Amino acid sequence: MSNNTDRPVLTERRGAVQVITLNRPGVSNAVDAEGSYLVDRFIREAEAAPEVGAIVLTGTGERAFCAGMDLKEAARRGAGGGLVPGAGFCGLTERVVAKPVLGAINGAAVAGGFEIALACDMLVAAEHAVFGLSEVKRGMVAFSGGVQRLAQQLPRQIAMEMVTVGTLLPARRLEALGIVNRVVPGERVLDETVALADAMLENSWNAVCFGKELFNHAMNEPLPDAIARGHANADRLMRSEDSREGIAAYAEHRDADFKKDNRS
Repeated sequence: MSNNTDRPVLTERRGAVQVITLNRPGVSNAVDAEGSYLVDRFIREAEAAPEVGAIVLTGTGERAFCAGMDLKEAARRGAGGGLVPGAGFCGLTERVVAKPVLGAINGAAVAGGFEIALACDMLVAAEHAVFGLSEVKRGMVAFSGGVQRLAQQLPRQIAMEMVTVGTLLPARRLEALGIVNRVVPGERVLDETVALADAMLENSWNAVCFGKELFNHAMNEPLPDAIARGHANADRLMRSEDSREGIAAYAEHRDADFKKDNRS
């Protein structure tokens, strides 16, 4: 991890997993403009590093994953300073990262913090974590991906309550609704998230990334178009170096030895 533990965002490598940590526990890991641009930078660096297969986002402490934007900074400078142009809050909420992004939700994920969580591909949450869009209580709306993703991922009535009332839901409830993958004791949340990422990266990294790409397109395409997209990439899927290795390993009753980087 960075030697400067006073930085608003820390980053460290755990094997092939890049861990990015929001590090302002005194303000529930609320993100100021500097922190938002730092997260964006660290994500882009991880995207560009061929030895990184996945990214994990988490927060310092047990109280909060992220309370959203720093409202004290917003009171001084105006709201929206942490929105990265073309990428959104923390450079994540308005774009799709090619590599898998997992959230290790160590505490409350509210407002922009919930927007970050919803932008992740998988979530492991602490038992005490709660989630919600509290912007409505401050005269605002979670327009940088929060409302939009809830509309895609939750039943209308539940999502509308979160959007218009600001109701907080516990981790177990969101697990039952399919938003959270796993709920674990708080002290295990980061380790369990990294373990989930490591299990994923035992597979072909290229197949993992293309599976994510195809899934994201399929969310917004008619099924025939999504299937056609798969067929258009048949060679990429079925005749790659990784697919040859996977088939050979099965035939030879051994574990596949996939290339562990994102170079083509």
